[in-house]
Amino acid sequence: MFSLNFDVLCLQEIKSSPDQLPDNLLHIPGYHAFFNPSRARKGYSGTAIYSRLEPLSVISGLGEERFDVEGRTQIADFGSFVLYNIYYPNGKASGERLQFKLDFYEYFHQHVLEAVNQGKSIVICGDVNTAHKEIDLARPKENAVISGFLPVEREFLTRFLDSGFIDTFRLFEKEGGHYTWWDYVTRARERNVGWRIDYFYVNQALQDKVLRSDIHNEIQGSDHCPISIDLDL
Repeated sequence: MFSLNFDVLCLQEIKSSPDQLPDNLLHIPGYHAFFNPSRARKGYSGTAIYSRLEPLSVISGLGEERFDVEGRTQIADFGSFVLYNIYYPNGKASGERLQFKLDFYEYFHQHVLEAVNQGKSIVICGDVNTAHKEIDLARPKENAVISGFLPVEREFLTRFLDSGFIDTFRLFEKEGGHYTWWDYVTRARERNVGWRIDYFYVNQALQDKVLRSDIHNEIQGSDHCPISIDLDL
């Protein structure tokens, strides 16, 4: 983890609260730590940020209790940009959870558009739980009726990008075969049968500041792999 020499680290689905963490995770030398655990139930969801630079502020949640109770969002204001660290809902469990996911998408979209309208430069880091285009997963036809690649989910991502946001990875890589999540049960990572569902987005004000956007699929330890961006700020 630390070999990446990060200035800011965003974590999603931490499944823990600060009172459950050892001191070496609560207090990492040189970093400020911020946690937003799920209040809905223990061992579920949650987000965390570690940062060398102390943000001007860190807000937990989007301001809507039904979304915020699950600890899915942190908003850190660094002055030169505002960072959204988000663990977007998964819609596979039921029709109700799919609707919850879609409602979350829309509420988040309006929230971040308001920030842009206020003149903010925006960085969004998150497990979006949707692959946008066929190039973003290994088996698009087989998954066309599965939440995570449903037309309604993909259409939201298209609208989101069309509203002025940039999928930073696609600034540098136009080809397929690059994924961030693989199913553990089927040992899909060994065959690279994956999905690209983790993204860094920026608004257009920051597009020219993006120097790199990478997927670190060599790093093990999760069914996801880390992603990163370098910004010239």
